[in-house]
Amino acid sequence: MPGKLYVVATPIGNLEDITYRAVRVLGEADLIACEDTRQTRKLLDRYGIQKPTISYHDHNEAERSAELAARLGAGATIALVSDAGVPLVSDPGYRLVRAAVEMGIPVYPVPGPSAALAALAASGLPTDAFHFGGFLPAKAGQRARVLEDLADEQATLIFYEAPHRILEALETVAQVLGPRPVVVAREITKIHEEFVRGSAAEVREQLAARDAIKGEITLLIGKAIGPAPDDTPLDEAVAALVRAGAPRMDAIKQVARRRGLSKRKVYERLLKE
Repeated sequence: MPGKLYVVATPIGNLEDITYRAVRVLGEADLIACEDTRQTRKLLDRYGIQKPTISYHDHNEAERSAELAARLGAGATIALVSDAGVPLVSDPGYRLVRAAVEMGIPVYPVPGPSAALAALAASGLPTDAFHFGGFLPAKAGQRARVLEDLADEQATLIFYEAPHRILEALETVAQVLGPRPVVVAREITKIHEEFVRGSAAEVREQLAARDAIKGEITLLIGKAIGPAPDDTPLDEAVAALVRAGAPRMDAIKQVARRRGLSKRKVYERLLKE
């Protein structure tokens, strides 16, 4: 008889943020697949769960998925968890779930904490529509292109970001998206939880004044707004985006969008200046 796969959400900080069902499922599973067995063991010990664990992370996902799929096929009940939050959301797990689905093995979601949704709920930004983009690219040019592609989205934009890159990310947001409302949610549900609000430039200034920026960060950006009056000369506006890492033609496209002009018209004006 085939087994079962449970995709179990776990706390993103405060260990009390776990459902009764999640505790029961973890306690009944034959095996718990963990992104980091040491991290998951802290949670299991808190709730007195003594079940075998196995590592399942980015570096072994391909081979480990085949192994776990074989166990599911042999009748095992497996619980899949990540270090925090919902598995598969910017975390490994897709290959295993895909394999289970293809084998006809039932996959049961056990919902719970999500950093993206928790940050959105407390952000003060519109919640009627949102776009979750995972982690922004580390390279400035790629990051600018991602944001440019989302510039017209009538939805709150949500990204995860590393603390050592948040200042660079905010600089790109300011350059590409302008003075939209921005929220940096840090250490959600943990002791040092905080929400820093303002424009991208204002939030960046606040964070840059600190000795260090630490913790898990969720970056939220408000919906697209109408173009604001901008008297900056076109060549200076384009040059600022290029300095931020955008290719010149992408920078021209961004300036054109902000000014309500065609890219061709901006290009022609630049040739005249």
